[in-house]
Amino acid sequence: MNFFTALLAQMPDAVAKGLIWGLMALGVYITYKILDFPDLTVDGSLCTGGAVAAVIIVGGIPAPMALIGALIAGGLTGAVTGLLHTKMGIPGILAGILTQLALYSINLRIMGNRSNVSVSVDEFPLMASIRYPWQTCAIALVFCIGTIAVLCWFFGTELGSAVRATGSNPNMSRAQGINTDRTKMVALILSNALVGLSGGLFAQYQSAADVNMGRGAIVIGLAAVIIGQVLFSRVRAFGGKLTGVVVGSIIYYIVIALVIRLGLNTNDMKLISAAVVAVFLAIPYWKSNIAQKNHRRSLAAAAAGQSRRAENA
Repeated sequence: MNFFTALLAQMPDAVAKGLIWGLMALGVYITYKILDFPDLTVDGSLCTGGAVAAVIIVGGIPAPMALIGALIAGGLTGAVTGLLHTKMGIPGILAGILTQLALYSINLRIMGNRSNVSVSVDEFPLMASIRYPWQTCAIALVFCIGTIAVLCWFFGTELGSAVRATGSNPNMSRAQGINTDRTKMVALILSNALVGLSGGLFAQYQSAADVNMGRGAIVIGLAAVIIGQVLFSRVRAFGGKLTGVVVGSIIYYIVIALVIRLGLNTNDMKLISAAVVAVFLAIPYWKSNIAQKNHRRSLAAAAAGQSRRAENA
């Protein structure tokens, strides 16, 4: 009973983290699934959003304004990756790596050449705090619902449809007169703006912005996207798929909480995270293989039945 009691006690924190990182996962979904762009800027832009939010709050500006700053800062990092890719011809994955690498130094500069900036809930009126996980859940849930609504609207517009077309078939999109460089820029800016917003909320939640807070973020984002894709595989509505991403993020953190409660070494968290992602990445492949085997068996059974009927005739 102690195990389950302790696990239940961790659920508010897991859900709060899942909702906050769900915003980041929505950003990853835009580049990974819609644009088909391997953007590794995320590991840097999450920290950028957190750093900007923390510095703004310490400067005496209200937390909501700090989140707007985090949103804008994240969007600017996506614009840098987009410019490296579209205007300098650098492959997408390398453009993201270069931006991520540069952001480490930039994030240190933002934080005044310090590795972290503290924003205690005792000193500042924050919108999220680990002390009040259920309140954080409510605020983060509002952000997630609002973001999903805005994304559903945006990707139904002409520009949003052009972004989706670019990710689906860039050559055909160019043949139809779509400026694919512009649509890639828009998607990268939008994606990393959401990542920056997530970083701003997470910095408040953990009461500090740290230069390493975004390390491994892309893995968590991909995990959320894949988990949501597996669980919501039969959902066709775009809003439902986006909701699946947020649910996937929550499930990821619940799994991590369960793993920690089982007594595994916290130093192995990166290994555990990689294993969780690998398993959920493999599930669609396993399901496809099983479906193909069942299909072949049904065809073989049908052929055997036809041959028996032919022999009897």
